Amino acid sequence: MADLTIKRGEVELATETFGHPSDPALLLIMGAMASMLWWPEEFCEQLAAQGRFVIRYDNRDTGLSTTYPLGEPGYTLSDMAEDAVAILDGYGIKAADVVGISMGGFIAQRVALTHPDRVRTLTIMSSTPLGIYGLPPFTDAYSEHAATGETVDWTDRASVLDFMLRNSSMIAGMTHPHDAAATRLLVERDMDRARSFASATNHFMLEGGDGDKRLAAADLRVPLLVIHGTADPIFPIAHGEALANAVSGAKLQRIEGGGHELHRNDWPQITGAIGAHIGVR
Repeated sequence: MADLTIKRGEVELATETFGHPSDPALLLIMGAMASMLWWPEEFCEQLAAQGRFVIRYDNRDTGLSTTYPLGEPGYTLSDMAEDAVAILDGYGIKAADVVGISMGGFIAQRVALTHPDRVRTLTIMSSTPLGIYGLPPFTDAYSEHAATGETVDWTDRASVLDFMLRNSSMIAGMTHPHDAAATRLLVERDMDRARSFASATNHFMLEGGDGDKRLAAADLRVPLLVIHGTADPIFPIAHGEALANAVSGAKLQRIEGGGHELHRNDWPQITGAIGAHIGVR
């Protein structure tokens, strides 16, 4: 594993890599309020073992990357898509297999739509298609939980930890047991490592901007794999189905009983599907 900070203007983006730089690149884009740590090291190593140079990174306002004042992000999802391209530039990579999860799926779609020459294949996990509306909302239970986020004191560690642990439990799937102890260790590690953990809440203020409303998943022209849990409480399975149906030749891998998470017990199915999609060595 190697570290490198990529600079794009005044923005610093912390990255880590797995595997050999001579192998084809696979860029992992994480979702809202989550640093690169939510792509577990062992998961990244398994992808690298398929003959890929795996890159994970901290989005703006997470981990060791540039942070902004609470409530004042000053950037859009389009800027975050350009960050992903800047990371490829920083490593001298012409094109990569790109994987995005949740909000990272929004970003990954933008990268593929605005820079199709930089994306060899696209994998979207637990996300929703750009330009398609009227899909099912959060489940009622998750909506009730999300509303409690407005009462959290994001400067108080205990309050934040409690909310994050409840959130992780709420987004868990139905098939495998939720590992609360492992989740606590991950959240605490993420909080300890972050420049400003509270700034990650800026992600919920983002709007596409810059003409992003004109971007539509139906215009994707790169090989697409959709991976989606059938019990996802944030983006119900209809979101994954709509994305796969919108793109000619797209493949849909359902994770039966899967939630809005990367559960360890689902890794073989997920890494296997990604490997088949990108063409492992």
